[in-house]
Parts: sequence; C-alpha cells; structure tokens
Amino acid sequence: MACARPRSGPHAIAAETLRRLPDLDALIDSATRQRLPDDAKARSALRIALVQALALGTPPHAAISTVLPLVDGGPRKLVHGVFGTLMRQQATLPEVPTLPATVADRWRAHWGDAVVEAAARAFAAPPPIDLSFADPAKATLDAPSLASGHQRVPAGSDIAALPGFAEGDWWVQDLAASIPARLIGRGTGSALDLCAAPGGKTLQLAAAGWDVTAIDISESRAARLRENRERTKLPFDIRIADVREWAPDAPADAVLVDAPCSATGIFRRHPDVLYRAHAHVIADMAALQARILDRAATWVKPGGTLVYATCSLEPEEGEAQIARFLDAHPDFATRAARADELPAGVAPTPDGWVRTLPETLETVGGCDGFFVARVQRASA
Repeated sequence: MACARPRSGPHAIAAETLRRLPDLDALIDSATRQRLPDDAKARSALRIALVQALALGTPPHAAISTVLPLVDGGPRKLVHGVFGTLMRQQATLPEVPTLPATVADRWRAHWGDAVVEAAARAFAAPPPIDLSFADPAKATLDAPSLASGHQRVPAGSDIAALPGFAEGDWWVQDLAASIPARLIGRGTGSALDLCAAPGGKTLQLAAAGWDVTAIDISESRAARLRENRERTKLPFDIRIADVREWAPDAPADAVLVDAPCSATGIFRRHPDVLYRAHAHVIADMAALQARILDRAATWVKPGGTLVYATCSLEPEEGEAQIARFLDAHPDFATRAARADELPAGVAPTPDGWVRTLPETLETVGGCDGFFVARVQRASA
C-alpha cells in the first residue's frame, strides 16, 4: 500500500481553515476588543496562522511567520498580538468542528439532530479514498471492500503509486457516486451519461457492457474523461454539448442524469461548498435539474431505464425533484432499488430510492451525501 502523503501545503491549509472556520473565528473574537469584520485582512491572516498551529501541527513561530508578510504595512501588530495571546492561553480547537450555522439549521430541519452531529464528525478530517474496478476480480489490494468492484484506501494515499493505476484497472470514485451506475447494471444496449465529467459513472457503464455516449458541457472537464478513457482502455464516445439544447439521434435503453447540483453532499472533500451553497443556489440548481430531467425523459426508449442522481443533501434536489418528475411524467414509475444492488450497509428508502447521509457507513469511513432514483418508462 502506498504511504499517505502528509497534510501540508496551501491546499491543506485552505481546506482545514474552511473545516474549522466557525471555531477559528470564535477564538479570534475571544481575543479582540472589537470584532474584526469578516473580510478583514487581519482575520484572514489569523485564521491561516491558527489553523496551522492548532490543527496541522506547525510550530507556532513558523505559523505566524507565514502570515505576517500578508499584513505588511497593515495590522501586523494586531495579528501578532492576538496570535500570541491565544498561544499563551493554550487555545485549542474542538475535536468535532462546528458547522456553519445556516447549514446546520437547514440540515436539522430536513434530517434531524443526529444527521447534523454526524455531519460535524465527518467534517473533522479528509475522508478515505474509494476505488472502482472495471473488473471486480482485480480488486485485490490490501484494502477493505464494501461492494463488488470496490476498495477503500486511506486519505492522502499516493494514488498513482497504487498497483493497477498505470494499467487502468480502477479509477477514484466515492462509493456513493458508484450507486447510480450500479442501479443501471449490466447491459449491451445504448446508454447516455448526461453531465458526465469527470466520468466515473461513464467508466462503470462502459465496463458493464453498455454502448455509452457521455455528454458534458465543459471541454476542460471532459479532459479528465479522455484521460481515464486512455488509461482504462474502456470504449465510449464523448460529446461536448449543453443537454438543455442537445438531443440524441435516437432514444436510448438507459439514461443516467448525474445532474448539476449544489454539491453539498461532497462537503467532506470540498468544504468550500458549505459556504457557497446558499438558498438561492439550491433553488437555481433545482430549476436546472427539472429542465434537464424533463428533456432526458424523452430520450428513454419505451421500457427503458432512467437513473437520476445528485451529490446533494438538499431534498429540493433529490426527493422533491423526483416526486415532481413522476407527477409530470405518468409514463414513468419508480423501479425500486434492491439491497443486493447496493453497497453493504446502504438500504433503499421506503419509496425505493437511495439516500446516503453523513451517518451512512460512518463506522467504516462514511461516504458522500447522494440521492439516487431509478425510474422506468412504460413499454409501448
């Protein structure tokens, strides 16, 4: 097993600062006579110095020396003084971070206290890394597996050094993100993967035998698709197009709508999403998802399957979205997920959909927050 990389460098500092932002600000506010504005340069510098000293193991003298140049000609004495005060007080950060208040309130209203508490625990550190194997028989790393064709390695693992990477045996894909293609299963017909980049689900479908066309609006994001196609040698077509305007030449046997969303379900890996997924963003994403879903419905053959997925913890982008779709499209009905199609420890909802939350699989490393629904079009 490749060794984990140390948590250091600008990315680690930025990510850990975002994980700890409310708690860092509480410390700063405890040591200042007047509250610093949220966008003050001094507050930003103190956040960076404190997170290094209190969370990343940087010696205090080194932590403060990295930020003082940022406030040259400005509040240098203030930054140095507040940092020194907190170090003398032996300030600490809580073991479990505090979630941003607006996020905690929203998730508490949707899911209850237990999910909010689990989310805070999940926010404490980067999560493990999941690998999806094209051939489940090659999932032979010295690492745990929670599903067919899956293995889990520690956070920070040197991915390119792991056995099978160069050979294209597997790709990085969160376990929850593998569920949508698992619900399509194996097949030899035509499949469309909409909003496909970076392409983990496309690779799954191609490995399962489907004749796949992957569509994405972004040329730069599709570059990852091409890289993985070259590395894995899995066959599929790539189209750069906006699915709000593009249409296939003929309906497909299976359509996977991995819709654009607020991405709040991937907060463990991308803590910034919790600070930019405001209510208006969620509403805008829900409107876009509805438009894409309604178009995609016409691209499914009679008797064919449509799978809708979002990496969001917001019901507006999941349960409410698919309920709206079913009301608007009476020729579609839920085809309930089965337990034997899902990773161990993940169960279908009473409606037959799949919802992963921060508490899902928590004792074995957790997974991203996802909503997945499989619906089937009536036969002609």
